Amino acid sequence: MSSSGRSGERRRVSTPQEREEVLRDAEEHGVQEAARRHRVPANTIHVWQHRSRHGGLGASPDAGEERGRRVSEREHESQVRTTPTPSTEPTAEVSTPARRPARRYTPSEKAQALERAAADGVSETSRALDISRFSIYNWKRQAEKAAVGDGPSPTSGPGPAEIEAQRDREILAEWKKHPGLGPSQVRNQLRRRGIKVAVLTVRRVMEDAGYRPPKVKREPHDQRYEAVRPNHLWHLDFVHRFINRASTFTLILIDDHSRFVTGHGVDDAERADLVIETFKEAIRRHGKPEMVMHDRGAAFWSWRGISRFTALLTELGIDQIVAEKKEHNGKVEVFNGNLHKELFDRHRFYDVAEFRRRLAAHLHWYNHGRTHHALGGLLVPADRHYGRADEVLARIESGTGRDPGEDIDLRDRCLEFFKIVSKDGATEVWLMGRRILKTENER
Repeated sequence: MSSSGRSGERRRVSTPQEREEVLRDAEEHGVQEAARRHRVPANTIHVWQHRSRHGGLGASPDAGEERGRRVSEREHESQVRTTPTPSTEPTAEVSTPARRPARRYTPSEKAQALERAAADGVSETSRALDISRFSIYNWKRQAEKAAVGDGPSPTSGPGPAEIEAQRDREILAEWKKHPGLGPSQVRNQLRRRGIKVAVLTVRRVMEDAGYRPPKVKREPHDQRYEAVRPNHLWHLDFVHRFINRASTFTLILIDDHSRFVTGHGVDDAERADLVIETFKEAIRRHGKPEMVMHDRGAAFWSWRGISRFTALLTELGIDQIVAEKKEHNGKVEVFNGNLHKELFDRHRFYDVAEFRRRLAAHLHWYNHGRTHHALGGLLVPADRHYGRADEVLARIESGTGRDPGEDIDLRDRCLEFFKIVSKDGATEVWLMGRRILKTENER
């Protein structure tokens, strides 16, 4: 043994005859038994066997013996020492190899590996195909479970290229169906159907197909608010658009809490008759709001006296808020911008009648099929407006159905017929959306 292993002992040098005797015993009784009999490290015997097969024992045997002794001494020291000592070996001998990135294998590659493993063994297949043994063992377990009907087989199903091609088709189909949507909106539409994909992937696929992001100037603002329940606050605004040479004004009513379009109307001017008629129809379908917000348009507001719409709100007991700045009425302003991008700029209307039909279809899809970023990206306005947000989110997370909204009956909506509220110190009693009693202010 060398002086680095045990102090006071000189390194033993075996003669060629002794080595041959050790190798004969190793072939007959095994390496461990030969090492015990001749008091030679087992690693040294392995080195001698390797040199015997590839170059004979006469070519520098002491170098192999010395390497074997070093290995044996390091193993012995690691077992008996309780405190680490500085190593005198070069750092290159103990450095760990860099981990290679994970690879995705196709079902045919997995089948080939399993067939070869059955014939040549897992270790030989791992070396020949450069596949981890743990992966092959895992595929074998999956194949055995699939044979008895417990889970899918690893050798069946589409490959990565087919999956990516199907993913790209889903993205382009959704974008072609609604060409006004951006990458993040397309991603949300797919997520609602149970297809998970990154927004960067959607953007890359759309850009390869010709998508160019619009240049939008956004005004920064930090004052945000949201109503606490449906029908708490409605926003009203007009959208102006020319259909061929005909000037059209589209009235939009949006619920602040759910972003649900409660009503709309089309006319050739901003008239109070259209506002009153559309507003009454929206109340008949969705109930009465507590407050409304609009700008100082002539159809809503009168600078002299009281406008007809203000008189109607007073009669119904609905509070009226006039937006001093367009940012205050920002939710309907953003909706109008999206309406231009998703409908007006994407279709050519031959007459006002066709415009009305397409507008009605688009607003129905907006309410019941278009996911909204302000609602978390997975919900559509109807989910929150009808109080089904929790159920829809649970169905999406569980993967039930491609479109959770198709199987949900909105007629199960819970309506509030009677409530008592306190406002500015006065108690108010409401029945069916109408205030029937108000006490005096207690202050």
